[in-house]
Amino acid sequence: MHALSRFIDWLWLRNTEPDVAIAQLRWTREHLPLLYILLVLNGGAVAYTHYNLAPASLTLGVFGTFFTVCVVRTIWWFSAQSAIVPSGADAVHRLRSTIALASVMALGFPFWAIALDTYGGALEHVHIAMFLGITMVGCIYCLMYLPQAAIVIGLLGTPITVIYYLLKQDTVYTAIAMNMGLVMITLLSIVRTGFQGFRDMVLSQLDIAAKQQETERLGAENARLAHTDSLTGLPNRRHFFAQLQRMIADRQTSLEPFAIGVLDLDNFKPVNDTFGHFVGDSLLAAIGERLSTAAKERGIIIVRLGGDEFGLIIPSDVEHATSIGDDLCHMLAQPYKFDGMQLVVGCSCGIALFPEAGTNASELFDRSDYALYHSKTEQRGNCTLFSVEHETSIRSSRAIEVALQNADMEQELEIHFQPIVDTFTLRTRGVEALARWTSPTLGRVPPDQFIPTAERIGVISTLTLTLLNKSLNQLARLSQPIGLSFNLSATDIASPETMRAVTSMIENGPIDPSRLTLEITETAVMRDIDQAIAVIQQLQSLGVRISLDDFGTGYSSLSYLRRLPLNTVKGDRSFASDLCNEHGRKIVTAISGLCHTLSLDCVIEGIEDMEQLLHARRLGYRMAQGYLFAKPMPIADLVEWLELEDERTSETDRPASSSLRGIIKVV
Repeated sequence: MHALSRFIDWLWLRNTEPDVAIAQLRWTREHLPLLYILLVLNGGAVAYTHYNLAPASLTLGVFGTFFTVCVVRTIWWFSAQSAIVPSGADAVHRLRSTIALASVMALGFPFWAIALDTYGGALEHVHIAMFLGITMVGCIYCLMYLPQAAIVIGLLGTPITVIYYLLKQDTVYTAIAMNMGLVMITLLSIVRTGFQGFRDMVLSQLDIAAKQQETERLGAENARLAHTDSLTGLPNRRHFFAQLQRMIADRQTSLEPFAIGVLDLDNFKPVNDTFGHFVGDSLLAAIGERLSTAAKERGIIIVRLGGDEFGLIIPSDVEHATSIGDDLCHMLAQPYKFDGMQLVVGCSCGIALFPEAGTNASELFDRSDYALYHSKTEQRGNCTLFSVEHETSIRSSRAIEVALQNADMEQELEIHFQPIVDTFTLRTRGVEALARWTSPTLGRVPPDQFIPTAERIGVISTLTLTLLNKSLNQLARLSQPIGLSFNLSATDIASPETMRAVTSMIENGPIDPSRLTLEITETAVMRDIDQAIAVIQQLQSLGVRISLDDFGTGYSSLSYLRRLPLNTVKGDRSFASDLCNEHGRKIVTAISGLCHTLSLDCVIEGIEDMEQLLHARRLGYRMAQGYLFAKPMPIADLVEWLELEDERTSETDRPASSSLRGIIKVV
């Protein structure tokens, strides 16, 4: 009973997997129309041969009914509705209807053929036998992907036919019955075995498809992760340039404009240094949330390029690109709150337009980055659109790059020295070495142009070592043991090779290291303060003094004064111009007082008139530098200038104010 129950469950598709049922329906659909065509042709042939022998109701009537059913089913199987991929339950329902119809046909055709077999002669009897055998074989073959229907036909149709011919008690008919039974048993066994292979194949394909789908899902997820910044959740640098390349390719022919931009945070480094990386990362995550929301609302692409720099692509509405950049900068400048703290950072932006600023990714990115640089230096906190003027500046920068890369540093570079004087005695305490470059192709190039370019193209180390060597050797020509101030770039501080060469040059140089002051900027310290401290301590162990240049222009100068082992602080030249107003004097006084408290020497730069000098002296500055005393000069002029120093300062015995005026007049 258990086996019979299992067979019935199998026959009625009760335990069939939904995906297998769908596959059965799909394959059966391709073969069933052939089955109906076979039935119509075979049935039509029998009806035709017996038309004049049997009653019309038995030939045309029965065949007409079969014909109608077969045509309707064939049309349905060929219809678009049957091609719709159903659910597993719907597929089972359709297959069951096919099994039920097969059961009716398995009974109807044999009984119809047996009824016709009572008419006609030997040929008609042979035709009926062939009709029964061919029809059942064809039905089973066409239903091989629905073995339940094939077995129903075999189990119902075959016994009727076999019993019918056995009852004739004729040797030939008995042989036909035995042959037909054996063929049907063999065929049904083959169908059952073949279907098992079909089922295994379907399940295997489904398993492969599932694994492939999972692989594709994991691949898509990996691709998404590969193009996503893990900290902010924004797309990353790789995604930015992939999108940029795609947009350029899509618009290469139409030249439809779009904009790209670079956003760079202001004041983020001090926040990170002061509060730690955890707060810095939290701040970046909050910034990422704001930018992600803005990107969705405006239909733009914003990515994190790295560090505190973000990329921007504006696919349309380019006429408002600058306004979009300004809005983003102002949005990011709004306060952020973390654990009771309120943090504020700024943001500057540079934007370039396709195709005006360039037609490839490199050009567009470089020009947007150049516009960002302009924002940082000229209008911090706002957005700058790359313009023709910027293009002219870039071309000039490119020319400087080429000239520097081909320059004979030893021949083309020279040193000018600007005195650093005592504000009370006006005697020279030291000189600052300033680089001058005369290119054979470009002529005289200002330092504020060629030094940043040298840093960018990686030749600053060669430039620094050449200039330091010249400075040390030229200072050795002076009879007075005055000091020498020399500037190191941020790149120099970060390069162990350069610092080893600098150390060797100082140790083996022509002047006492104690006469040398190396000036570093806050930018050099910001890159890696621990490394900067190590470099400073190494240099101080040689007797070299260290000065923090341009003090007061950065964001964390006070923290650097606390942590760095400095000897001198140089106030930025911009403070000298403020000495003539009360607010400016307060700032300069604060700097002087801070240096006095920390036992640091203090130099003020940019002194250009008598009033500034008098204020600086009154506020406690003992050393100053500026055009009031002397402009930078070659070594020969410096030698002459120093020889005349006694003459210039001989009037210091006069009352202070008149003495200073007389001395400056001589200068």
